[in-house]
Amino acid sequence: MAQPLMPHATASWLVDNTALSFEQIADFCGLHILEVQAIADDTAATKLTGRDPVRAHELTQDEIDKAQADPDYRMKMTKGPDQVRRTKGPRYTPVSKRQDKPDGIAWIIRNHPEISDGAIGNLIGTTRTTIAAIRDRSHWNIANITPKDPVTLGLTTQRELDAAVSKAAKAAGIEQQQTDTRLDGDREALIASLRAEREQASREAEGAGESDRIGGFEDPFKR
Repeated sequence: MAQPLMPHATASWLVDNTALSFEQIADFCGLHILEVQAIADDTAATKLTGRDPVRAHELTQDEIDKAQADPDYRMKMTKGPDQVRRTKGPRYTPVSKRQDKPDGIAWIIRNHPEISDGAIGNLIGTTRTTIAAIRDRSHWNIANITPKDPVTLGLTTQRELDAAVSKAAKAAGIEQQQTDTRLDGDREALIASLRAEREQASREAEGAGESDRIGGFEDPFKR
């Protein structure tokens, strides 16, 4: 069932301006009856400013009148609150990942120079000015920028990147290879690193086990 956009404020208004029961107000606002009781008794954490659901076009006066005349009547909303829709614009990037954007941009410029600045901006969620500064190496932090795969950094998805590469290659008349080998070196290095970590962990585990065995028994040669 649809509920008011601001249920607590709406409940406060209904308590102050109608003769509705707490059950009716709680049902309409999607609240527990004790919450409505607290609002009525002014024991809520903060004093709420009432919101008129009639002026908000969420409830009609006829519905209020019906409910006041019949305690068992449950009011129905005129309409649900308007949903906020995402407008077109730069991709949102969490604050924790924004410092990685220059690295991702540099990686695309180096590995896929055919992708336009506009397409890079859509992928990474950045501006053409920033891209141009990295491209011509005039960026204020250029000395610390290291090209890194934006997919690995979490700035875009592999599917979106592949789509951008395919579109740019088609526009530039570039014949794409069936297999992209640009990341082979990175993958091999990562695999080697993981393998080394597992081997080291295994050696440490074996060493700990050997130490426990020696510590648990008396050495027969030390008598």
